[in-house]
Order: sequence, then structure tokens, then C-alpha cells
Amino acid sequence: MPALSSLLFRCLRFFLFLLPAETSHEWGLKGLALLQGWHLGFLLRPKIPALPVQALGLSFPNPVGLAAGLDKNADYIDALGALGFGFIEVGTVTPKPQAGNPKPRLFRLRRERAIINRMGFNNLGVEHLVKNLERRRYCGIVGVNIGKNLTTEVQDAAQDYLACLRAVYKVADYVVVNLSSPNTPGLRSLQFGEPLAQLLRTLQDERETLRQATGRRVPLLLKVAPDLSEAEARGIARTVAAEGFDGLIATNTTLSRAGVEHSPHGNEAGGLSGAPLTGAATAVLHQLWDANAGRLPLIGVGGIMQGSDAAAKAEAGASLVQIYSGFIYRGPALIRDCVRALQTLRHS
Repeated sequence: MPALSSLLFRCLRFFLFLLPAETSHEWGLKGLALLQGWHLGFLLRPKIPALPVQALGLSFPNPVGLAAGLDKNADYIDALGALGFGFIEVGTVTPKPQAGNPKPRLFRLRRERAIINRMGFNNLGVEHLVKNLERRRYCGIVGVNIGKNLTTEVQDAAQDYLACLRAVYKVADYVVVNLSSPNTPGLRSLQFGEPLAQLLRTLQDERETLRQATGRRVPLLLKVAPDLSEAEARGIARTVAAEGFDGLIATNTTLSRAGVEHSPHGNEAGGLSGAPLTGAATAVLHQLWDANAGRLPLIGVGGIMQGSDAAAKAEAGASLVQIYSGFIYRGPALIRDCVRALQTLRHS
């Protein structure tokens, strides 16, 4: 079945890549849902070895997850969950629905195995996402990535994050605070100093209130940018630990265009992901690990295009990894390859 699943994915990708990037994204997800509805989702799923991991107080069947951004509204969580991921992160979701930036806003750089997006947190709002998660059949671990609405001033961002946290708390296994998207003006300024400490403290206090009300403690994580100096990365790591957050995700997309300068779409505005991000994302990951001597769980994401990239994230300090752009280019086979590489690393 692995050969069949890879062949089927390559055929589907060939036709989808003939379409504009955002159109193929939407049709690809709808196609997955259709296969799942016909009970044919197994055709795309390779054989993935079991590799249980304990992290964040949760039990993962394997350490390879889907990064936020692919399924912003949790509309396709059952179909994606059938592909063998160890966990799925949905979002970024905001309190109110918003359309995001004007199209076109998603670009494939095929030669560089990269993607540039300036989606702008387009989503149907947190109520829609919660309803989808309440009726999901997927029984695996689900993280929810939360953000602020474009119309909310940066100084008032805490209210949006609080609203999302309260709404998703009952349906999320962990919650990610996204302060690192390059496509929401001013958002990244909240990653530093006292603004970061205040926001994390506010969310931590609310989490404690929700814990007492529900009897369950949902881990909180912060997702950071790759465009950080070593001093900035270390400062963020110390603040996250001091304010009682449970972990970090490194990294989001980059504003750098190193490696894609001569691509037809290389100068498009937005965040760059995929192979050109690999080294920078792994370097920030290691800086975060080193700043806390490995005490905080880390999720490594950014430029995982093959199994060895996942292993490099683990060697840099990641307990778990996530894929996105590599999944677009390679499909479910990348999940298998990453799990195998991490399995080999564990037994070496």
C-alpha cells in the first residue's frame, strides 16, 4: 500500500499544481474529505510505524504533526486525521470571522520547494471552529492556534486572545498563542519584553480560572518567528518559562528571501516556508532549547522536507515536529519518512 499511496498522491498533485495555489489548496482538502466520506482515505495513507511520545502531559501515537494554517477552520480534521499524523493543529482562528488579505495571496515556488503566503488569518471565526471540533470523529490530539483580528489594535490584542482561549478550551488538547505571523501588522511586536510578559501572564491567569471551572488543564504554547536574534530568542524562552507557559513552537514563516531571490514569485510579500527556512528555523529551535537547558518542551516546525530534517529538529531539542510545506510537496509519505527517521534516531 505505501507504493500505491505515493503514486496516487503524485497523480493528484500533478493535477492540483496546474491550478492557482489557493484554488488547489481548497480543492485538495475537499478531495481528501470526499475520499474520507467514501471510506477510501486509506488509499492515501502509507504504513506508519508506531512511535509513542509523552509530551506536554499528553500521549502522542507518533511525534509528527500537521502545522497550523492548512485547516484554519477545522473543516477537514477527520480527513486529515486519517492520514497518520500523530496530532493536528488547526487555526489560526480569530474571535470574529475575517476575509484575510486580497487574492492572490498564496504562491508556490516549486524549484525551491517553498511557499509564500500572505493569507492574513482568513477564517470563519472561533464559533465555527468550535462547532467543527465538537462534532469531529477524529480521536487524536488536536491543538488550536489562536490569533487576533486585524481590526483589533495591538494594545488590545489580549482581549482577542482571551476570547479565543475561553471559546476553545473545552475542545482543545493544547492551545497555541500565535504572535509570530508576518501578515498581521504589528503582531510580532508582542513577542518581546514586557508586552509579551503581560500577555502571557493574562492568559496564564485565565487558564487557571478555566482549569478550576472545568477540572482539566490545557497546555499553553507560544509560536515564535524565525527572524530573531539569539538574544531575542533567549529572552522569549526565559519569559515563556517565567510566566508558566508549557512550551514553544519554533518557527513560523520568515520574512527573509534568502534562497529564493531569483524565483518568479520570490519577491512576493508574506511569509516564506519550505526548504529555504530549514536552517534558520532549526537554529532558533536550538537557541530556545539551550536558553532553558531543555526544560521546556519544544515543537520543531519549518522546512521539514524529508526525514532527516525531522531528525535534525529532534537533535536540536524538539520533542515533537510539525510539517506543512513539505506535506504539500510530498504528501503523506513525508509523515512516514519523518516517523522512521525519528525512530532510527531514538534507537541509535
